[in-house]
Amino acid sequence: MIDPASQNQLNTILQKLGVNKSEDEKKATKDQLGQEDFLKLMTTQLQNQDPFAPMENAEFIAQMAQFSTVTGITEMGESLKGLSAQINEFRIATASSLMGSSVMIPGNIARPDINGEIHGMIDLPSTSRMTQLTFSDANGTPVHSIDLGPKSSGLTGFSWEDIPSDILASDEPLRVDVYADLGNGMESLTPSVFAEVFSTSVGDETTGVMLDVRDYGQIRAADVLRFRKSAPTTTDAL
Repeated sequence: MIDPASQNQLNTILQKLGVNKSEDEKKATKDQLGQEDFLKLMTTQLQNQDPFAPMENAEFIAQMAQFSTVTGITEMGESLKGLSAQINEFRIATASSLMGSSVMIPGNIARPDINGEIHGMIDLPSTSRMTQLTFSDANGTPVHSIDLGPKSSGLTGFSWEDIPSDILASDEPLRVDVYADLGNGMESLTPSVFAEVFSTSVGDETTGVMLDVRDYGQIRAADVLRFRKSAPTTTDAL
């Protein structure tokens, strides 16, 4: 038999190891080994040990430490489940907030926004001696060009604001081609343009939030360079 003093000492050690639980925390399913079950096993083990070869203190502490580790892993698993649920809620909130937005993504296809303008960026790997943009219609016919001149390396913004009414009325996408002289003659670069988000989905842990972008299809939200909330049209505002 273990005297009360030894039992109290055992409980104190278990508390320090994080094994001792309150009455509310003792409630567990029958297929789980709780703190009370562990105490019974340890008590039985002490009662039936060989008196000529008693359990070493280090071995006793190691068993309690192992039980504490298993308990900690179980609790960590429950915490990770809760974290996963929170991440899912965050993805849903993010997907919902992107509805009706425009996103800037790498690509050559652009459409005028609700203000009748096209905006984008060029990421120059090095300083350019000359930088030019050409806008072409669906037939490949150039309809507008912009000469940006020399530009330093890094991001350079561009815009076409005075788009003719016939192009706006056609509701057809335009192709944006960028050429820059980086020291070896004019070479083609891929710009980044704003495109409309049609719909969104929460995706999964691998893809994250997915966007259905006009003219580009499914795009990961993580690949988007910038977000822009679309302003309401005159009809929407009424």
